[in-house]
Amino acid sequence: MEIRKAQRREAKIKLALQGPSGSGKSTSALLMASGITDWSKIAVIDTENHSADLYAHLGEFNVLQLSKPFTPERYITAVETCEEAGMEVIIIDSVSHEWEGNGGILDQHGKMAGNSFTNWSKITPRHNAFVQKMLESSCHIIATIRSKQDYTLTEKNGKMVPEKVGLKGVTREGMDYEFTVVFDLDISHHAKATKDRTGLFMDKPENVITPGYGKRILKWCNAGVSVEQVIKLVNEATSIDQLRDIIRQYPDFRTQIEPLAIQRKEHIEKQTLSTSKISGNGIEKS
Repeated sequence: MEIRKAQRREAKIKLALQGPSGSGKSTSALLMASGITDWSKIAVIDTENHSADLYAHLGEFNVLQLSKPFTPERYITAVETCEEAGMEVIIIDSVSHEWEGNGGILDQHGKMAGNSFTNWSKITPRHNAFVQKMLESSCHIIATIRSKQDYTLTEKNGKMVPEKVGLKGVTREGMDYEFTVVFDLDISHHAKATKDRTGLFMDKPENVITPGYGKRILKWCNAGVSVEQVIKLVNEATSIDQLRDIIRQYPDFRTQIEPLAIQRKEHIEKQTLSTSKISGNGIEKS
């Protein structure tokens, strides 16, 4: 265990859009993604029976159709397929099927024989693996979450009319804790940040999501230290102690920089050995 100073790293956003049917989750996700990158670098993992194609007029984005069974493993494979294709933003529309859909976690748990409580210990790691895949993805992730629906009476033009509202998200309890930002959408398509680690949207007026949201998110993501900057520090290190400090200071980049640090360490050791072989009179050389 070591204590180090807190420091922002370049990040990939992990964001959730939660709302009832008709609240504009898919449109909002696509508009936000278009502010982060070009349309050609956006992929939608569509679990909604080809509904993503209905939004083709927004831009020339890519679609990966994911059909049942909606197992965590199939979701993971879909994300990996998008990563390998060079996508920069992956929209998972929606993650609710992984929990409540045909072949999802609840469906599989209900079909398992034996003790219900014990069975959760067998199936929970599979759900956790999917969550971890989203968090560790090299792409920006925008996930939509269905909300259970109810109706409330709202006064409009002097009359009380029923209005659809979203309640609890259809996914595992606590899933929203995993995301950097969570927006709740209402039936008027207005977004309210219910969780925001970026500080960009919390306690701000509710508005319809535009590409500008994505641009602000991208700027925040790029504000930290990049892996390229850390690699430069490794290549410029002049001592083994400096290399150790760099690895300790940037644990998030350890996988990328450790092989380079080993090479740099060997180079420094050779230089040190060469220098030590030079005698005091400057005649003996390596």
